[in-house]
Amino acid sequence: MDGRDTSVQALKLKKTVVMVGMMGAGKTAVGRALASALRVPFRDSDAEIERAANMSIAEIFARDGEPFFRQKESQVIARLLDGAPAVLSTGGGAYMRPQNRAMITERGVAVWLDAELPVLWNRVKHKNTRPLLRTADPKATLREIYEQRVPIYALSDLSVKSEQGIAVEAMAARVIAALKTRPDVLTED
Repeated sequence: MDGRDTSVQALKLKKTVVMVGMMGAGKTAVGRALASALRVPFRDSDAEIERAANMSIAEIFARDGEPFFRQKESQVIARLLDGAPAVLSTGGGAYMRPQNRAMITERGVAVWLDAELPVLWNRVKHKNTRPLLRTADPKATLREIYEQRVPIYALSDLSVKSEQGIAVEAMAARVIAALKTRPDVLTED
């Protein structure tokens, strides 16, 4: 025995897992750990957009506006869903567009990392990479965004609680447990 955890080695991912939720919920960190555990590629729609545009999300927002960004985001998500099953982290606003929600549920599975507002604020308050929080009162802005988005995130195919103090690997294990309830997505090989 080489000491490696073999509990997920027999799992086969049939559809792309799309991580959705608020900024700071852990979509990228948990997504990377999940992809590693399932031995599938990890993709990040924001990183793909930045690479294609050769500028940051904040720069795209400033130069072209949010509607332009959202259009490009939908195109990138569609392209990434066309590939082999993977784990895809999306920006916090991606799931707000009805066409994105439909596309994700049809061709993948949406997993909402559900984090409470204090947890999110604790994770994002020291970062200046969030264009939507560049306001006079970022905490109030985060609360407003949270209140608008949570009812939409609740439409996700699966939901996993994201809590302060839970290790990224433990969160990935929670997501795997949720995915196991969907044999159309994840099966024992």
